[in-house]
Amino acid sequence: MSAAIQFENTYATDLAGLYVPWQGKEWPDPQVLLLNTALARSLGLDADFLQGREGAKLLTGAALPDTSRPIAQAYAGHQFGGFSPQLGDGRAILLGEIVDPEGQRHDLHLKGSGRTPFSRGGDGRAVLGPVLREYLISEAMHALGVPTTRALAACTTGDRVLRQNGLEPGAVLARTASSHLRVGTFQFFAARGEQDKLRLLLDYAIARHDPDLTGAPDAALRFLKRVGARQAQLVAQWMGLGFIHGVMNTDNMTISGETIDYGPCAFMDSYDPKTVFSSIDHQGRYAYDNQPAILLWNLARLAEALLPMIHPDEDRAIAQASEVIDATRTRYREAWLEVFAKKLGLCLPVAGLIDAMHAVWAQQNVDFTLFFRALPEALQGHDAAVKVLFSAPDEKLDAWLSAYRAEFTAQDGDLAPMAAANPIYIPRNHLVEEALTAASESGDMAPFLTLLERLQNPFTPVDGAEIYANPAPADAPRIVTFCGT
Repeated sequence: MSAAIQFENTYATDLAGLYVPWQGKEWPDPQVLLLNTALARSLGLDADFLQGREGAKLLTGAALPDTSRPIAQAYAGHQFGGFSPQLGDGRAILLGEIVDPEGQRHDLHLKGSGRTPFSRGGDGRAVLGPVLREYLISEAMHALGVPTTRALAACTTGDRVLRQNGLEPGAVLARTASSHLRVGTFQFFAARGEQDKLRLLLDYAIARHDPDLTGAPDAALRFLKRVGARQAQLVAQWMGLGFIHGVMNTDNMTISGETIDYGPCAFMDSYDPKTVFSSIDHQGRYAYDNQPAILLWNLARLAEALLPMIHPDEDRAIAQASEVIDATRTRYREAWLEVFAKKLGLCLPVAGLIDAMHAVWAQQNVDFTLFFRALPEALQGHDAAVKVLFSAPDEKLDAWLSAYRAEFTAQDGDLAPMAAANPIYIPRNHLVEEALTAASESGDMAPFLTLLERLQNPFTPVDGAEIYANPAPADAPRIVTFCGT
């Protein structure tokens, strides 16, 4: 075990006071249910070892190599707008960092590894369904080209965990990220007025994610701008896929610009800007169309934490930070237009055409994903494949299709990159739920594995796999998701 993984531990060594040293729980019978062998090999890890008995102990936190310094990370956060000065890893530990053969650093983090000092009354455990959900959706996002944490393994623990539906199989998710630094990490020290530690955290974050800013006199302001740019690009990509994160709290907004935490997330079938899947988002705070505004709101919370380091004069610091937030709003709009231009096969974004497209969708129950897959036929003058997706196609749609064809011709649009921007297979909610239910309730992993294979190759058509491209039947129950991972 001592040489199983050569961890580095810069978070533990450089950020004293921002975590608690903590060991994972020992489990009755840890088993590796699913190992992401491609990811393991890209990290330079021994996949055969990880799939064995000792690997299962490592990947559940029960037994670790000598190089690991496991910790539970501390952070704060605004949750649905309300501030909690201390949250932290309530059922997770950071085992350390892995430096891959290309020299890139990755956290290895366990979810469901047992209670920690940050558990706040929770049991610190996870169950199989939510663990498999995060594995599936994060791998789908990776295949779609969206920055994301990634699942290295889903493990069972051999115990049963009491949840609202009764006893469920216990599980642990092992995931990687370029870091787990969050807006809430900065809020943790800022709320305590610990400026020395906040400066230490900023220096660490810059060294890890923006090393070219090291030592710059305006590093804090430029760092804020970098985070905003990364998050603007990320949320624009979400919007282009119809993805709804569901819980964009500040503790779920990474500094790296990676998608993190896949509890109440889902993808839209029919376009509706007010779509919400989370069982607890009663006000629609994190609805599809609100995500860009929440990006800016969260960035403003990071700016508040950084104000003393942006400029010693608070008024000037606020003015400079406000300029960054305004610029991020503009950057988001540009990124959003670029995303949809690619989906339309256009070289240059045409704001009027893209805005009009969204207006044409309104109240039409248009399948978001299939609409873009049907456009190549419309470009050939065959509108039926598009019109069949509308509940009441009208003259507004005809006018938009005519304008779109004219613009595509004027720009010498290209169908090949268009196909590469529009997936065939996304995590259709009814299929995800069916796969998770089969795995959790009967131990049948076949539906999950077949769905995972489709989602890892989202742009490649497969004969006979139409069921994975189609929306749910009209009489399918409404999907509701939970913060269960």
